[in-house]
Amino acid sequence: SGIAAQLANAGVKVRLLDVVPDGANEDRSRLAREAIARQLKAGGFMLPVFAERVTPGNVIDDVDAYAAADWVIEAVFEDLGVKRDLYATVEAHRGADTIVTSNTSTIPLSSLVEGRDAGFTSHFAITHFFNPPRHMPLLELVAGPATEPAVVERLLSAGDRQLGKTVLRCRDTPGFLANRIGNFWMAVASAEALSGDVDIETADAVMTRAFGTPKTGVFGLFDLVGINLVPSIWTNFLRLLPADDAYHRYDI
Repeated sequence: SGIAAQLANAGVKVRLLDVVPDGANEDRSRLAREAIARQLKAGGFMLPVFAERVTPGNVIDDVDAYAAADWVIEAVFEDLGVKRDLYATVEAHRGADTIVTSNTSTIPLSSLVEGRDAGFTSHFAITHFFNPPRHMPLLELVAGPATEPAVVERLLSAGDRQLGKTVLRCRDTPGFLANRIGNFWMAVASAEALSGDVDIETADAVMTRAFGTPKTGVFGLFDLVGINLVPSIWTNFLRLLPADDAYHRYDI
């Protein structure tokens, strides 16, 4: 929803799709509607009126949105199976020139496009935004060997000129750039704090701006990133990185 809000800030009309809640009858797009309301409350929209550019929907009833879209951004949680299931639906309904990107922070592009057709893979890339998208300037862009150069140029232009991001071209490696470094720092800091009986409040008070790290501190940063995401991110790193990588020494 934060990405949708930032696109709306840039003047783009957006369809925000989420899953259908269990037991939903009439209000099957309730989760997307609630996500827009949260962005309004959190200041994700530069002006409240910009929320009118975001239309709520769901991934069951609104598959027609894929055909009309210039750009489909997948931002589901870090589960490869869930992402692949969604891509199968997008592939069946997307327009011939529709670009599809993933907001994954750790999963390699080569794994994401496995089993997809040539049209899909040639229009696929990773665009990793950082939370909150309105305020965090970084946007990581990962293209695959089959990604058309014109698609990369369109994404670079959209990220730079429309969204005002600092776009970094990254290789298709685990964690790309920011999370490869940042998650290792978080793993080391949290493991050292816990093993040294340093309480969370003290660790966050020490590991902050003086070290050039976010004012949240390390444990507060887990909350900002999304405490529900951390286990899947770390699991992906431990699965993808070689056994001799230093990351394995800080598996807590």
